[in-house]
Amino acid sequence: MSIFDKFKEIAGGREDAVKGPVEYLIVGLGNPGLQYEKTRHNAGFMVVDTLTERLGVKTDKYKFHAKIAEAAVSGKKCIIMKPETYMNNSGEAVEEARAFYKLSVDRIIIIYDDISLEPGQMRIRRKGSDGGHNGVKSIIHLTGEDTFPRIKIGVGKKPHPKFDLADWVLSRFSDQDQEKIDAVCKNACDSIELMVSGDIDGAMNKFNS
Repeated sequence: MSIFDKFKEIAGGREDAVKGPVEYLIVGLGNPGLQYEKTRHNAGFMVVDTLTERLGVKTDKYKFHAKIAEAAVSGKKCIIMKPETYMNNSGEAVEEARAFYKLSVDRIIIIYDDISLEPGQMRIRRKGSDGGHNGVKSIIHLTGEDTFPRIKIGVGKKPHPKFDLADWVLSRFSDQDQEKIDAVCKNACDSIELMVSGDIDGAMNKFNS
């Protein structure tokens, strides 16, 4: 039984599972709205949905311009977020929550799509540039730092260099690739467990593709 399952069994992911201050923000990036569900750009949302289902909670409260849930992850109180600002303004929700809970940027875990990785791949980094990702660019701009850990979820490169990038990231996966995404979402949740416990190196060694 994983640490996640133990906490779910003990407390069902309830908000009172862990007392005390919030220690981490876990943020999946994406666009709100039915038209964007299951699109490549919403890989971060997919990970959050998998995580909250595992923990027995729902992102059904609205705060910080985001849908949020409060839950115990690896024994630490966490806010799990899906910003409602649309991708390009993700930093608004992240910085508002960070400032409210007075967290250092290294206590924010950002999960998002990466076209340089194939579906089924993921990559964990302690920090880094935005890599051309507008959601990450917004977060770096508004927090003023790029030292937040992140999990990149592979969504595949454009099928042709002339294919419009916006059209590509807003497209949906084939059934075969969706199965790979579902599997990598579970690995991402396992990596979040390790990262929140303080073992980012262990997460990178185990899950980096």
